Amino acid sequence: MSEPSLLTSPLHSRHIDLGAKFAEFAGWDMPLQYPSGVLAEHQAVRTGVGVFDVSHLGKVWVTGEGAAAFVNRCLANDLDRIGPGGAQYTLCLDENGGVVDDLIAYRFADDQVFLIPNAANTAEVARRLADAAPAGIEVRDVHRSFAVLAVQGPESPRILEYLGLPHEHDYMSFREHLVDHADVIVCRSGYTGETGFELVVPNEAALDLFDGILVAGASPCGLGARDTLRLEMGYPLHGQDLSLDITPVQARLGWAVGWDKPEYWGKAALDAEKAAGPRRRLWGLEATGKGVPRAHMTVLDGDTEVGETTSGTHAPTLKKGVALALLDAAYKPGAELELDVRGRRLPVRVVKPPFTKATPK
Repeated sequence: MSEPSLLTSPLHSRHIDLGAKFAEFAGWDMPLQYPSGVLAEHQAVRTGVGVFDVSHLGKVWVTGEGAAAFVNRCLANDLDRIGPGGAQYTLCLDENGGVVDDLIAYRFADDQVFLIPNAANTAEVARRLADAAPAGIEVRDVHRSFAVLAVQGPESPRILEYLGLPHEHDYMSFREHLVDHADVIVCRSGYTGETGFELVVPNEAALDLFDGILVAGASPCGLGARDTLRLEMGYPLHGQDLSLDITPVQARLGWAVGWDKPEYWGKAALDAEKAAGPRRRLWGLEATGKGVPRAHMTVLDGDTEVGETTSGTHAPTLKKGVALALLDAAYKPGAELELDVRGRRLPVRVVKPPFTKATPK
């Protein structure tokens, strides 16, 4: 039984019907896996198509004259790199350059931007924007009004075509489409590395859409497979690989920063760190021996501690252990190191993610 204090997706009853095993995630009771298991769900996405309920992700509207320009003065990436109908990965930073959250911005128009933050950080991102908003700009947290379904895998365009949804637009762009009088946002994006789409749908239309995706042939997938898929691609998870203590410079996310913009939150601190060079960087580790890396394992060069893992798992596609780790800046891909796995040494090699290739986006 779910704890009464946990939030649930509008699809919760369907997940129960499908036999899902649930886990708490950022205050939400979300499906971790289905009876098929994490490995089967992972394989379905890499070779066919899966659907994830990620309704725990946040939803925030920023509207009013100059809304896009206001968001661009706050968030790190340069929103002017995209036009209406474009989506962008961006960062909300604090004054020290730490990452409050990484999120996706949908640019509808100069006066309308839709943001999808991480579940745990939605209220804080909305608060920071609302506190900074000038007169005429409205920031609305609509976290619980919409579901988000991620249809991922090389066969995902076929699923959308079956449902009559747009599917031929470019990567990191979105289209709107009416489904049974509900306005669905269809963005070509995802967190698996595969061709895929994220569908933002009003709660009242979510169940029918989810059922249609299953009828079309997608396998239901939980957050367990979502984590192994994103780690194989080296995608960071906020709270582990990104945080207030891990900056974009350290995490090698400089591509998500508009360095030439005159302002954004944390700019002075980030410019200074970039100029001086970070004391540590986030790299990938591939196990060259038998063992599974996990978060918070010590990385060793001989008897010297040179870093710590931030995420780790067994990569089903590679059939070996992989991890992300913050390493002293002197270490680069190719270095041979070791992990302390409960007192046992696991040899690893430093690599630049992704760990595996995915299908073209």
